[in-house]
Amino acid sequence: MSDGASECTPGIDLTAGPSGVGCVECLAGDGPGWWFHLRRCAACGHIGCCDSSPSQHATRHARDAGHPILASFEPGESWLWNVETETFLEGPKLMPPTSHPESQPVPGPKDKLPMDRRHLH
Repeated sequence: MSDGASECTPGIDLTAGPSGVGCVECLAGDGPGWWFHLRRCAACGHIGCCDSSPSQHATRHARDAGHPILASFEPGESWLWNVETETFLEGPKLMPPTSHPESQPVPGPKDKLPMDRRHLH
């Protein structure tokens, strides 16, 4: 049974914890393997890279899975974004942790960043 808060905000599951501390697909070897920032699916907790990252896994997951609400997974940020309507939302706090570890560099992971920094924008 739901606690009620997630029922009031479609697309958000307050019981879904994050899938890890980095982009699932980048860490599995899909694409260049690095990201600028991380986003968390509010429906299932999938962690993906942002749209400024080369592979844009978070938005791809949101569209493919039909989970339109993404949350920042950056320290100090608490916003939600609807990829379908391209609008920010106010909503409940997600299950912790709500960000990657502060010790994790951005962009990251450090060992996957391109040597030629011109690729970073």
